[in-house]
Amino acid sequence: MEPFDWYSRFFEEIFRRRREREFEEIERRIPKDLIREYNAPEGGKVRKVGPIVFGYSMTIGPDGKPKVREFGNLKSTRGLSGFTRPEISSETEALMDVITTDKEIKVVVEMPGITKDKITINIQGNILKVKGEDPPRRYHRTIEIPIDTDIETAKSTYNNGILEITFKKRDQTTGKTIKVE
Repeated sequence: MEPFDWYSRFFEEIFRRRREREFEEIERRIPKDLIREYNAPEGGKVRKVGPIVFGYSMTIGPDGKPKVREFGNLKSTRGLSGFTRPEISSETEALMDVITTDKEIKVVVEMPGITKDKITINIQGNILKVKGEDPPRRYHRTIEIPIDTDIETAKSTYNNGILEITFKKRDQTTGKTIKVE
């Protein structure tokens, strides 16, 4: 055996073991309800993991500045060493967008694979919480809606995995003069 071959095989083995340890570490942190095992027709067990989703959407806000929103069930967190570690949740943070016009505010949330009777929508102040649970899919999203939203006018529709919640804007022209005493 040539010295170079020995050297090359040695480092290949080290890197192979390191990759295996990294995958084992990730597997330990995956929620159990995202792991499915079944027997393959050829024999042996097959382990399926997922869905694991990560993405972001970028829009331009009313102030002209870009707004970046993440979605999915994979989040990056910083450990004590400063390195980022992915955290995986069995609940997916849904992709969402807020569209504002002169007269209304529309919140669009993507939640494919859920039936509409499994969706709950709650509003407290200017915080909108959307949740959908229909095994094996689970979604959630907390959204800050604009202050001028009239929550009493809320209407929602759900079609083909898209939830739309529409609000009218409050009339900003009415006001009150306060007398100083």
